[in-house]
Amino acid sequence: MLRLGALDVPDGAFVVMAIVNRTPDSFYDRGATFELAAAVERVDRVVAEGADMVDVGGVKAAPGEDVDAAEEIRRTVDLVGAIRAAHPALPISIDTWRAEVAREALAAGADIVNDAWGGVDPELAAVAAETGAGIVCTHAGGLPPRTRPHRVQYDDVVADIVARTTALAEAAVAAGVDRERVLIDPGHDFGKNTRHSLEATRRLDELVATGWPVLVALSNKDFVGETLGVPLEERLTGTLASTAVSAWLGARVFRAHDVAPTRQTLDMVASIQGTRPPLRTVRGLA
Repeated sequence: MLRLGALDVPDGAFVVMAIVNRTPDSFYDRGATFELAAAVERVDRVVAEGADMVDVGGVKAAPGEDVDAAEEIRRTVDLVGAIRAAHPALPISIDTWRAEVAREALAAGADIVNDAWGGVDPELAAVAAETGAGIVCTHAGGLPPRTRPHRVQYDDVVADIVARTTALAEAAVAAGVDRERVLIDPGHDFGKNTRHSLEATRRLDELVATGWPVLVALSNKDFVGETLGVPLEERLTGTLASTAVSAWLGARVFRAHDVAPTRQTLDMVASIQGTRPPLRTVRGLA
C-alpha cells in the first residue's frame, strides 16, 4: 500500500500530482501562480481536472535569485493552509530541501515532503517523521540545490539512481517515516544530461523492482525539449509519451503541469493494462 496523506493508493492505481509554483520566475508558468489568489484558483482547477494531490513549491529548481528560508516559508506556508482549508482531504506535498521550511509547511497542513535535491539537509527525514508525513527521495547526483549538471558522468546512471534513492528511503524509515509513505524519484534532469534522463526512463522498471513506489517528474523538462528539438511551449506531446512509458513500466505518481491530458494518458494506460474498465463500450454491440 502507498499512502499519501489521507489517500490510500491501491496497487495499480496512478496518482497525478499537480504542480503549484508560488514563484515569480518558474521556468514553465513564469510566475502565473505567484499571487496567493491565483495559486488557490489553480488548485481548484487542477482538482476539477483530475489531480489526486498537489505539490507546492516556493523556489525554482534552476539557478536564479537567492531565496532564503524565511522567504520560502512566506511563499508556501499560507498557500498550504489555504489549500487545506478548501480541500480537507487533498494530499499536499511541499517541494523543499530545507527542514525548517518543511516543518512550517507540515504544521500548516502538508502531508509529504518532496525533497528534490537528494537529502542535502539530513534533518529533513526526521522532520517528516515527527508529524507522520511522507517523503519523496530523489536522485540529484550529489549536486547542491539549484545547480545545473556540467559534464556529469556515471559508470551506470540507473545503478547510481537505485543506490542513492534506496539508501535515502531506508534512512528515512530508520528516522521514523512510515515505510508506506516513502517514495523514490529518479530525478529526471537533476544531475543528468538528456541521455541520462532517457536511460532512466527506459530502465525505470529497475527502480520499480526495488519495491519502493516510484514518482516521476517529467513535465516539460529539458530532456524532452532536447530530444525532440522543441521549445518549452511544445513539450506536452513528449511529456505524455514519457508519462505513458513510465506508467507502463510501473511508476505510480506523476508530477505534472498539464493535469487533464496527464490524467487521460494514465487512464488509457490503465485500461490497456486491464486495471481500469473503459467508460463506454457500445462499439460493435449495436
